[in-house]
Amino acid sequence: MPALVRRVDTLFQGSDCRMKIAVIIPALNEESALPLVLADLPAVDRVIVVDNGSTDRTAQKAREGGAEVLKEPRRGYGRAVLTGLDALTSNPPDIVVILDADYSDHPDELPLLVGPIEKDEADLVIGSRVLGEAAPGSLPINQRLGNRLATFLIARLFRHRFTDLGPFRAIRYESLKALEMEDTDFGWNVEMQIKAVKSGLRIKEVPVHYRRRIGQSKISGTVRGTLRAGSKIMRTIHRYR
Repeated sequence: MPALVRRVDTLFQGSDCRMKIAVIIPALNEESALPLVLADLPAVDRVIVVDNGSTDRTAQKAREGGAEVLKEPRRGYGRAVLTGLDALTSNPPDIVVILDADYSDHPDELPLLVGPIEKDEADLVIGSRVLGEAAPGSLPINQRLGNRLATFLIARLFRHRFTDLGPFRAIRYESLKALEMEDTDFGWNVEMQIKAVKSGLRIKEVPVHYRRRIGQSKISGTVRGTLRAGSKIMRTIHRYR
């Protein structure tokens, strides 16, 4: 069995918890970054890389790194995560961790996110780049402003103050299924956070580190991508108000 997916008994030294953890990594043309993500990821029960229509060796690198690979040729971040979730139905974990494939997050910080769930202190834990430390250039100004506007609107409309829409997050599997997630692209994270508030989930943010991604962002790296993502996030907030 690859070391990447061996039992996670040593993830928390001194803990009696034996919760099953599955990691879903949506990936689009991340052959350079993905091996680093998989190498830094602590041992968990299952790692699924969802190849979202890559034209490079993303799928090959995922297999070489010990991950399961699912193909989802229809583009869309949310759609890729939903495909990964479908694969968990027959053997569900206790916790689902969602992680980007571009190596901007620090996979080794996974225990910070799953810890509060293991200790029954939270149902959803979001890694906050705002509370943590973002390396220079890792969060461009358009992304910072959009993030600030979105969290401000959520606070005003839904009475819960988030600091970030960070992509690195952990959630109880049963809680995630109950949210009945629908978004297939840029609105996935904000939909989850709004629905979590409305459903009364116990939510916690923890500080995480964030670095400049490898390669160009499909969203914040272009004007078109930024506008599309921002527009979708605003529409999603309006939809659930």
